[in-house]
Amino acid sequence: MHPPGQKKSIAGTLLNVLGSGPNSAARPAPPAAPAPDRDVVQPAAGEGALENHLGGDEARNYRKYEYETVAPYVGRSLLEIGSGLGHFSEQFAGRLDYLVVSDNDPYCVGELRARHQGDDSVEVIDLELPAEVKIRQKVDTVVMMNVLEHIKDDVQALRDLAAVTLPGGRIVIWVPGYMQLYGDFDRKVGHVTRYTPETLGAAVRAAGLVPEVLKPINFLGGIAWWFAVRRGGAGYPDPRLVKIYDRTVVPVTRAIERVVRPPFGQTVFCVARVKSSPAQKD
Repeated sequence: MHPPGQKKSIAGTLLNVLGSGPNSAARPAPPAAPAPDRDVVQPAAGEGALENHLGGDEARNYRKYEYETVAPYVGRSLLEIGSGLGHFSEQFAGRLDYLVVSDNDPYCVGELRARHQGDDSVEVIDLELPAEVKIRQKVDTVVMMNVLEHIKDDVQALRDLAAVTLPGGRIVIWVPGYMQLYGDFDRKVGHVTRYTPETLGAAVRAAGLVPEVLKPINFLGGIAWWFAVRRGGAGYPDPRLVKIYDRTVVPVTRAIERVVRPPFGQTVFCVARVKSSPAQKD
């Protein structure tokens, strides 16, 4: 904590709020790319995972931000990829006719099955992409929150999801943005890449999908993370500081983004449509 009355720079404030790690003005060396011969797949998401959909009180504003960004594009049937413990999909309770939750971590799959036991409208599957997706029926919406960046063959993963999405349906993608923000945290959680709108758009189109929405979001979060990773060497978000960030920076970010489209952000958001027929031209 700073002594009362001490002035703090915006950069310093954002750094201290967003991440924990050594406070050093020296820039670390540029991040090393993941080993080319290592197949990085959809991550496990057990209780001890560094990356997760924060389900507790620390990030309630951010979770609301996620939900309100994604919800307008969700129809009546939903497949969620990388559901973890189910905190995100539970927000859609009551508005879905059919829900499929998935993960490839045994702990999470077990928790999801216990959570939805006896509910015939919910299907729980063990899924590691890319792979054939086996579900009871096709869905009109697929949601991937911080999953695609872990998958080496992202194009094939998107093709696999398109195969179980109804024609005209949507695949909603939320991924970390910009390799300038790539650091120790990304390496620890197995990120193959961080996307730009251009690189994510290229993957979406290569999979035969049509991007309807494709933009960077969370502008102030991107600035904060840049200072944390590049100036402070942060490698792990401290939950106490995440809570402060959630209560202060997230509401300001949302207010700004209601009137201004940011030039970059911590996240890239995409809504990709599945073509109605193979012959459709876009």
